[in-house]
Amino acid sequence: MSDLPSGSVPNRSFWSGKRVLLTGQTGFKGAWCALWLAELGARVTAFALPPEQGPSLYGDASVAEVCDSHFIDLRDAASVADVVKQCRPEIVLHMAAQALVRRSVRDPETTWQTNVIGTLNLLNALRDQPDLEAVLVVTSDKVYANDGRGLAFREADPLGGKDPYSASKAACDILVHSMAQSYFPAVPVATVRGGNVIGGGDFSEDRLAPDCVRAVVSGAPVILRQPKSTRPWQHVLDCLCGYLLYAEALARKPDTPRAMNIGPESAHDLPVLAFAEQLLAEMGRPDLLSIQEATYTVEAGKLAIDASRARDMLGWRDRLVGIAAIRATARWYQAWHAHEDMARFTRQEITAYQGVE
Repeated sequence: MSDLPSGSVPNRSFWSGKRVLLTGQTGFKGAWCALWLAELGARVTAFALPPEQGPSLYGDASVAEVCDSHFIDLRDAASVADVVKQCRPEIVLHMAAQALVRRSVRDPETTWQTNVIGTLNLLNALRDQPDLEAVLVVTSDKVYANDGRGLAFREADPLGGKDPYSASKAACDILVHSMAQSYFPAVPVATVRGGNVIGGGDFSEDRLAPDCVRAVVSGAPVILRQPKSTRPWQHVLDCLCGYLLYAEALARKPDTPRAMNIGPESAHDLPVLAFAEQLLAEMGRPDLLSIQEATYTVEAGKLAIDASRARDMLGWRDRLVGIAAIRATARWYQAWHAHEDMARFTRQEITAYQGVE
C-alpha cells in the first residue's frame, strides 16, 4: 500500500492509553477496529455476541488477545451496564448490530430489539460515566428515505427504511440524537453513516464479497439476484479511518456536527455484476458467476451518499478506491485460503494503510 493517496489517519497521540469501549468486536468491522485501536495503543474493552459458527476474523486474527473481550447481548441491560462500569470509558464506539437485510426480513423482532433497544441500553448505561469524551454510534447509509432517484444523500436528508434493518437503523439514529439532547448536554454523542463495506475477514451470509469467497472455496457458482444494482463499495480500512477521525474530532472540537456520512465518491460506485466479476477475476475464478435476477426485493436499486462533510471537516478521504479496494479484499482472502498467519497479516495491512514502516 505504499502508493496510497494522501489523507488524514488516526492520531496515535490521541488514542494511546485511551480507555475505549467498543461494541461488536466479533463482527467484521468491529474486529478490524479492535485490532486498529490496539495498534494505536488504546486500552480496549469490547463486548458482543459470540462469533457465529464457521470462520471469523475475530478468531483468525486473534482479536481476543488485543482487548478485554466479553460475550454479552446488547438486549441484556444489566450485563451491558456491568461492562460499562468496569471499563469507565473515555471514548465509545458502538458497532454491534443485527446488520443483515435479508435476516432482518426473516427476524424483524431480533433486529429491532438489538438495533434500537440494545442501543438504548448502552446509552442508559453511559449516562453516569464521568470520564466520557465522545460517543459515536454507527448506524448505516441505509437510514435515508430512499425514493429511488439515485441522488446522493446528505446528512440533513429525511430518514426512513423499507425493510426492518434499514428502518431500525433509522430509528436508532433518531434515538441517539434524542438521548444526546436529553441526557448528554456536555458530551458529544453522534451517529456515523457508512455501509457496503468490503475487505478481508467478512464471512457473513448474503453479502457479495463473502459469497464470492465461498464460491471460490467450494467451486459452486455465486448467484447474483440484483446484478444491475449499484453500491458505494468501500474498503473497511477507509470506513474505519473515517470513524476514528470522527471520534477524535468529537472529543476535541465541541462544534463538530453530530452526524456524518462516510463513503466513497459516487464516481467510484460499481454495479453488483462488475464488482463480482472483478473480485472473482482477482481470485482466479472469473467463471463462477450465475445470474438469477430477483423479481422483487426490498433493497434499493441504487444507493449513494454524499461524504463531503467528512472530507471537508475531518480531512478524510477514501484511499483504497474502486479496483484498489477489490484487490486489497482479494489479497486478504487469498492469504487466508493459503493458511497464512492472519493475525500478523491483518495487522500488517493496518500499519501499511497508516504509512507505518
